[in-house]
Amino acid sequence: MKVSTDACLLGAAANLASATRLLDIGTGTGLLALMAAQRHPTVEIVAIEIDKAAAAQAAANAAASTWASRLAVHACSLAEYTARLSLADADLRFSHIICNPPFFKESMPSADAARNTARHVSPESLSFEELTEFSVRFLAPGGRLTVLLPPPEMVRFAQAALAAGLARTSCLLVRHRPGGRVTRHISEYGRDNVALQERELLIHPGTGPEYTEAFRALLAGFYLAF
Repeated sequence: MKVSTDACLLGAAANLASATRLLDIGTGTGLLALMAAQRHPTVEIVAIEIDKAAAAQAAANAAASTWASRLAVHACSLAEYTARLSLADADLRFSHIICNPPFFKESMPSADAARNTARHVSPESLSFEELTEFSVRFLAPGGRLTVLLPPPEMVRFAQAALAAGLARTSCLLVRHRPGGRVTRHISEYGRDNVALQERELLIHPGTGPEYTEAFRALLAGFYLAF
């Protein structure tokens, strides 16, 4: 499975300053979990992935990393993982949950089954309602949920989050070029109802392949070219 710009942006932009125990839902081959481990020196990370082959690769990547002792990978759906948890055990709650949910509905699926699972909505896909309801149940007090979605899907996600009891607290608006449309929202949700903070990130300064200084600074710890 290829590494996407979306995943790199989410992994680099999520605010992990107060994270102590993090859950990566739909980890794929483990990119977000590994980025979180690299960014935060003490956070304990649980990663779940429904695709068995991707989960096996994520486990291998975690085991080969410097942060293996802080990473646990489970090959299961969110529903299966939920069944293992006990609300009576506060140690099982998470200070942060990150997820890049499937969102493509009308586009043509690719020939790559794993990529379809990760990006395209299907009857077996993780729903916005399932994700937000899980987060309300298993986020620790003051915990945060961070997700990346295109703007229309983020509107629907915000509605599902609000219905579950979560409010959007911050949003990073991502544009590819000056004057271009916003293509992605990276939004943070929590139980506390505070004023929404918005900021923007521009990937390219013009029509060429060059990157903006802001993009380079954000991904400098992860892109070898930077």
